[in-house]
Amino acid sequence: MRDTPMPESRRIGTPWAEGVLSEVQPEPAREAASGITELLDAILAVASELDLPAVLDRFVQVSARLTGARYGAINVLDSHGTSTTFVYTGVPTAVARMLASAPHAQGVLGMIPHEGVLRLDDLTQHPAFRGFPANHPPMGSFLGASVRLGKHVYGQLYLSEKEGGFTDADEQIVVALAAAAGVAVSNAQLYAEAAQREHWLRAGQDVTTMLLEGVDEEEALEHVAATAREVSRADTAALALPGLGGTLLIEMAVGHLAPDLVGTMMPTGGRAEKVMLDNKGMIVFEPSQSIHTVVPELAAFSSAIFAPLQTSGRGVGVLLLFRLKGKPLFEERDLATAESFAAQAALAYVLAEARHAQDIASLLDERERIARDLHDLAIQQLFATGMQLETVRRRAARGVDPSELLSIVDEALDNVDGSVRQIREIVFKLRDPDAATGLVERLRREASLARTGLGFAPSVVLMLDGALLDGSEHDDDDGLDEDRMDDRVGHALTDDVVAVVREGLANAARHAHASSVTVHVAVDGQGTDGSVVVDVIDDGVGMPATRDRASGTGNLASRARQHNGSFSLGAPETGTGTHLRWTAPLG
Repeated sequence: MRDTPMPESRRIGTPWAEGVLSEVQPEPAREAASGITELLDAILAVASELDLPAVLDRFVQVSARLTGARYGAINVLDSHGTSTTFVYTGVPTAVARMLASAPHAQGVLGMIPHEGVLRLDDLTQHPAFRGFPANHPPMGSFLGASVRLGKHVYGQLYLSEKEGGFTDADEQIVVALAAAAGVAVSNAQLYAEAAQREHWLRAGQDVTTMLLEGVDEEEALEHVAATAREVSRADTAALALPGLGGTLLIEMAVGHLAPDLVGTMMPTGGRAEKVMLDNKGMIVFEPSQSIHTVVPELAAFSSAIFAPLQTSGRGVGVLLLFRLKGKPLFEERDLATAESFAAQAALAYVLAEARHAQDIASLLDERERIARDLHDLAIQQLFATGMQLETVRRRAARGVDPSELLSIVDEALDNVDGSVRQIREIVFKLRDPDAATGLVERLRREASLARTGLGFAPSVVLMLDGALLDGSEHDDDDGLDEDRMDDRVGHALTDDVVAVVREGLANAARHAHASSVTVHVAVDGQGTDGSVVVDVIDDGVGMPATRDRASGTGNLASRARQHNGSFSLGAPETGTGTHLRWTAPLG
């Protein structure tokens, strides 16, 4: 049987049908249908919105409108009962500003059950009522429910001042909205925690990169403290490190009252020492009273995190994070991420120390080699020359014909010249251990070393008189081109070119967050008519609006001035990333 379309006037959902239904439905039914639709819309908004205040504000508006309440509020509380997010409706903005702070789960609000509702005809008659704060509007009828998901209670939804009092139907609406609000709060907190963990992880990677790049120790410690303060949303961050006798001393602090905290000795047997020895962090409330030390400035803080800087059983120190009174207290999840960051920072710090020790050992080995070279080559040759001159002196004293002594003197002078050359070579190697290595090889070595910090291998392009050096090990012509490039640039300029490339790669690893970096070095011409041009280009986030430190780029500009060259730092032609250019004449 063939399908027959319904007459236009009988199709469901047409304006005609809607008009008829609107006329047929009684007013209470239409209001109920509209209320259910609005309730469902508010609940469905949970899945599409991560801005918690916006979602909760919608819940409050809907709950007040559907129940006929004059006032409504949702109060999200932390594990300590302190309000973290408070949204309201019905209270004029000017009046809300005069109230001291968001309410806590105390008094009548503290009596709202975890399940079900608290419904009162007059909340002022409840035994738990403690009175209204100054400037608070008067309220009578009350309906409240817990904002929860499963067994976890996130806060409270409550309404007040409905003419005639709240009904059983109002209870059902409030319970449904409170449950949906619990989902919204849970989703928002999970999203915030994931973003926070990612922020901590990125911060730990930045600290590791900085320490392994060999920056100054004080600068590295300041970066660790500043990064921890920013990521944890703390007001103050400090590092307590072992001093003489192993006593912990705050050597670095950033943020509120930081200058007053630097130099503070932590008490022997106190919490900081226990955290470092046990390798287990802790949250401390009212730190000025808990650590048993005379630090008046700590009275300004309400909570603190003590996280151990420890790796492989070795205690490096303690990371301290503080929040001022009136700010949200630290919670267990804050401690967990701070401990992870502190452990990563400690590992990087120990690795940097190990590398520094290795550098010192290499320096001592190099000094011993230089001492051996001086003894075996220069000193022995000078000693032999001295013996020759002593022979000349004795023979001259016996009246030997001076012409017979000329050959000995000439040989002694040759030996002196040889000794001078030997000493010069040793001194030159002392100034630059890479003196025997050419520019091309040193640039490739810098690119290889930068791979760890960048997370990928940078591209290195070398040009000689417009021709590309492909770097093939089996291409004899290319090897000759590399030698010619090394000869044209010379030792003194080679050091500066390598330093420029090293600084450019370090900046890209530290600040750019790039996915690709290209190093382009071009040598054209010879002598004063020739030039070397260095370009380091990345596709990262580009130059910051403000820069706190410019020591590295300042050094590059200084190197360029010494050679009558130029230096610039800006955006590449693509508009994305950073372009460093450094030029200098060859002569």
